[in-house]
Amino acid sequence: MTKPRSKKALFIGLPLALAISAGAGFAVWQYWFKDDLGYPVKVMKQADELHERMLSFDSHVSLLQNFGTDGHEADKEGTGQFDLAKASRGRLSGAALTIFGWPEMWNGPDAPHKPTAGFIDEARNQQEIRYRIISGMVRDFPNQVAIAYTPDDMRRLHGEGKFAIFISMLNAYPLGHDLNLLDMWTARGMRMFAFSYIGNNDWADSSRPLPFLNDSPDPLDGLSDLGKQAVKRLNDLGVIIDVSQMSTKALEQVAQLSRTPLVASHSAPRAMVDIPRNLSDKEMQLIKNSGGVVQIVAFSQYLRPLTQTTQDRLNELRKTFDLPPLPNLAMALMPGDPIIAAWSEQKFGQYASRLYAILEDEPKASLKDLGDAIEYAVRKIGIDHVGISSDFNEGGGVKGFENVGEVRNVTAELLSRGYSEADIAKLWGGNFLRVWDQVEKAAKPALATAQETPKP
Repeated sequence: MTKPRSKKALFIGLPLALAISAGAGFAVWQYWFKDDLGYPVKVMKQADELHERMLSFDSHVSLLQNFGTDGHEADKEGTGQFDLAKASRGRLSGAALTIFGWPEMWNGPDAPHKPTAGFIDEARNQQEIRYRIISGMVRDFPNQVAIAYTPDDMRRLHGEGKFAIFISMLNAYPLGHDLNLLDMWTARGMRMFAFSYIGNNDWADSSRPLPFLNDSPDPLDGLSDLGKQAVKRLNDLGVIIDVSQMSTKALEQVAQLSRTPLVASHSAPRAMVDIPRNLSDKEMQLIKNSGGVVQIVAFSQYLRPLTQTTQDRLNELRKTFDLPPLPNLAMALMPGDPIIAAWSEQKFGQYASRLYAILEDEPKASLKDLGDAIEYAVRKIGIDHVGISSDFNEGGGVKGFENVGEVRNVTAELLSRGYSEADIAKLWGGNFLRVWDQVEKAAKPALATAQETPKP
């Protein structure tokens, strides 16, 4: 019996009072900025003050399926990277919380079976779990959080001091071949849709095909006919198309077909780390040309190449399993040796666990690395086409920005580089909201589905 791809694939409270005494203020200051990140006190104060008034938005946060249960209470400071308490402490105005379902394990041309209802049902169940989590937060904490269905909602909720949830969807696989499910999810509040995750699906090719799970690079040559139809449907519905994780061919085809701006919700420049998951200069330019935004992700392994120590350990591991050295050691993050396809699940598990252990020892990237990536993108495509994301709960986080309570530290890094407050406001949400405005206005009224308020 086959198991879900997730079992085998390698993956790589309340607002604080504004008026506080000097003594209390110092205590809070220590709590917010207890780690010495090397920024001058003046810069840290400016970052703090800016976040008291600036709308800030993280365009990709994943929800764990146990969020809100098992001690992971949404409104209390927990051990995870996202909760409402941390968002309030960090003065993060809103985030794209992702409705996500894993792809099927086998889907390449040599797959031992065709997609089955059982796999699709499980993927849809994972989507529903995350949607119920979002609905539950809105139901249980109405004074703290609400869903933003429009850009004006986002701005209004920011003014009210409420955390704004923007619903996005990652991975087309759970939708099967039913385009009408895009209409249904739009009615439920989805406002951004990404075709691809790890592995190809029947809509689009991924930047991370998995040969050891019978994937091959670009079997669709980019988008399928279904994927091409989906581009038009999403434009008509007023849903932002997210091109993160697509293959280059798929991204190029979306750029040709879409009449609205594109967003890469959580990507980094390939100039930082040369892997297909990152965006080439040409791909970033296509997104800019659409009027869109590249949201630079705080994901260590996408921002900085692996250290020589880690590279040596990985090649020792490969030698142990009779695998050749990696021709490009950054490709350790893009595993796909055809040799592995012949392994037993037990052998695969042994290899994967040792690989994870090595990667977990790799030092995290820094705020400087994130700043370098943002600066590179700004230099290549301009300040109006760059934003910021975390990919929290899916491997995201750099030293100094390890949860949503630490967004000020990113701002301090930008201030230290000479960015103006106006430009920082663009990076932290202004550019994304401008794209959302444009996408919403381009929707066809007859197809822009009525918004449904989430119910308990």
